Amino acid sequence: MGRLFVITLEGNIYSCKYCKTHFGLADHIMSKSFQCRHGKAYLFDKVVNVTLGEKEERVMLTGMHTVVDIFCVGCGSIVGWKYEAAQEKDQKYKEGRFILERFKILGPDGSNYSILQDAQLGGSDTDEP
Repeated sequence: MGRLFVITLEGNIYSCKYCKTHFGLADHIMSKSFQCRHGKAYLFDKVVNVTLGEKEERVMLTGMHTVVDIFCVGCGSIVGWKYEAAQEKDQKYKEGRFILERFKILGPDGSNYSILQDAQLGGSDTDEP
């Protein structure tokens, strides 16, 4: 394996909760109203320092999507997924965008969310893999 190049961001940074590798800036968040298995998830326009998994079809609350899991380049932890394609016309805005699971990242102030803190019971209009 070659040399690992890691991009260092400046500003209000979201990073890996395990190894502190930078992923994205607060300015790149498109939505904080997504859901995943572990609670809240944020939709980012762009992220850095991730590798992509294999494409797969997933049925989510908003329909069928082609996604790839994303992994931290620092420690290899799965931290979310990237939308490659959406079947539903009203979901096309997600294509090429990234979900970071809030439970697996640190906020700009170093905050770490727990599953119990953010988990919501009941229905949701957001995605769940």
